[in-house]
Amino acid sequence: MPIYEYQCQSCGHKYEALQKLSDPVLTDCPACNKPELSKQISAAGFRLKGGGWYETDFKSGSKKNVAGDTPVASPSTTSASSCASGSCEKSA
Repeated sequence: MPIYEYQCQSCGHKYEALQKLSDPVLTDCPACNKPELSKQISAAGFRLKGGGWYETDFKSGSKKNVAGDTPVASPSTTSASSCASGSCEKSA
């Protein structure tokens, strides 16, 4: 369940509420009891990035690298530098 942030327009009280997505928006301020709450926009508390937690977490020993021991080939720096000079031909 997400945590929503509210702020009272009357008294300025800030409030966090743990609500279901289907719950109605809160309107009554718990501090002054006036129907002046407005929902605030806030950043998420986590960020998903990278290759995935499942690939490295909860594994031990030789099972750490699921994809195998072969590293992924990266483009060579020489082709990038020759492309920067205007000559973007691939050499064999």
